[in-house]
Amino acid sequence: MPELPEVEVTRLSFADRITGAEVQAVRLGQPLRWPLGCAAQDLVGTRVVRVGRRGKYLLLHLTHGLLLVHLGMSGSLSFGLLLPPAGKHDHFELQTTRGVLRLHDPRRFGAVVHVANEDDPRARKLLGHLGVEPLGDDFDAHAFWRALRMRRAPIKQVLLAGEVVVGVGNIYASEVLFQAGIRPTVASHRISRARALRLHGAIQAVLTRAVQRGGSTLRDFSNAQGDAGHFQQEAMVYGRAAEPCRVCGNPIRVLRQGQRTSYFCGHCQKS
Repeated sequence: MPELPEVEVTRLSFADRITGAEVQAVRLGQPLRWPLGCAAQDLVGTRVVRVGRRGKYLLLHLTHGLLLVHLGMSGSLSFGLLLPPAGKHDHFELQTTRGVLRLHDPRRFGAVVHVANEDDPRARKLLGHLGVEPLGDDFDAHAFWRALRMRRAPIKQVLLAGEVVVGVGNIYASEVLFQAGIRPTVASHRISRARALRLHGAIQAVLTRAVQRGGSTLRDFSNAQGDAGHFQQEAMVYGRAAEPCRVCGNPIRVLRQGQRTSYFCGHCQKS
């Protein structure tokens, strides 16, 4: 599933090129997770003002309204002047004066939703519960520690929930906890202030590096230009079960937390 770095990498790969483009036509394929929320024809004639992001949602700001785009479990966007003919897994296409933006989503858990603005009730339902952006100026270390103290669930689960800080998905939660030296099973409220500050720094460092490396391509992720990511080649623990830790040499361990697999080093993450 594309996580925050992959979504940000996708945004960066087409945002400048589509900004200012006029929508000429819209093509819909099979239904996605939620309905578009307007007639496709209503989008024709609008222009793309800018492309933002909130958590794992891409926000295409139009002269009339806003498109919320979620890649779901297996979705990806392509943007270009000469795309191949649409296939059976291509379910949304925005034809513009600067190129075609196409959502490819084999499992159809993704979504494209048109709302009036970010205050629209449908937008608030999707975005209103999201925590602080980890790569933004509002991600304050001490506020982060105070929020952790209010939660008794394991720290890995708290990170995945996205209510304290948004976008730290399964891959990157394992990586940031390793960098901070915190075991994924530790109760959130038991994490000291010093360790919370280390975790805060690790979240920023790991996610920033992941964006720089184009995200993680574990199966078929690519950005809107078709480029794969390379962060997975640098992963310290994720996907490395039984392999030696890159720091201490002990085997990387695995455990199940809810429906997710957690990777950690029992020596480097003692508590």
